[in-house]
Amino acid sequence: MIDIRRAASTASNDAGWLQSWHHFSFGSYFEESNRFFGPLCVFNHDIIAGGRGFGAHPHREMEIVSVVLRGELKHEDSAGNTALTTFGGIQRMTAGTGIIHSETNPGEEPVELLQIWFMPEQARLAPDYETTHYDTNALRGRWLPVVKREGGPNIAAIHQDAAIYLTQLEPGQVVSYEAQSERLHYLFIVRGSAELTINRASHTLSEGDAVRLTDETAIRLSAIGEHPLLALLIDMTPNPVREGGDQA
Repeated sequence: MIDIRRAASTASNDAGWLQSWHHFSFGSYFEESNRFFGPLCVFNHDIIAGGRGFGAHPHREMEIVSVVLRGELKHEDSAGNTALTTFGGIQRMTAGTGIIHSETNPGEEPVELLQIWFMPEQARLAPDYETTHYDTNALRGRWLPVVKREGGPNIAAIHQDAAIYLTQLEPGQVVSYEAQSERLHYLFIVRGSAELTINRASHTLSEGDAVRLTDETAIRLSAIGEHPLLALLIDMTPNPVREGGDQA
């Protein structure tokens, strides 16, 4: 099954210093039928103005991944971790039994990021944090893993049966992903336009569009238009979530 959620229908919030698009129930936007897709429960596209950010606040029982698209994102937490991440960097935080953190933009230019939350597969984990960096040139023409359950060189680990991939395509380029039909897949178009082909049916996607895929085995994505395509794909377990996590 293919469920396309267009950018124009995505819940949004403009606080002046923060522009945010919520693909799942979050903050003031709540829709009971849009709380989870497997263990995925938050997918926010944020743009934070220079010198602003989210002050110290608590989280628990959640795996939080931040994918920086441009600008600088500074992380600080109650465990003593501090990091500055730019494009090519991934932050993964295990909130576990509880942690307090802040995320701010220390630069003058806006920082743009994707913040992705998963319910963990196990409760009461010890809080943990890591940053990883991948070669941005390695995105070209392939699905590059940047987050996986087991981690790896330049790949962040995560306490859930889920993996995150990124790709960058020039117009006319094509990339395919061989999926397992029993798993869920979430596709997001970060930049540019694409043609998604599944089972010989084609769908045109634009920047900000998201697609939820169930029981699909072959995902073919091609860049169309005049500009490069940047896209993100999540491959994850369909297992129902374990209630009790920290949702904003």
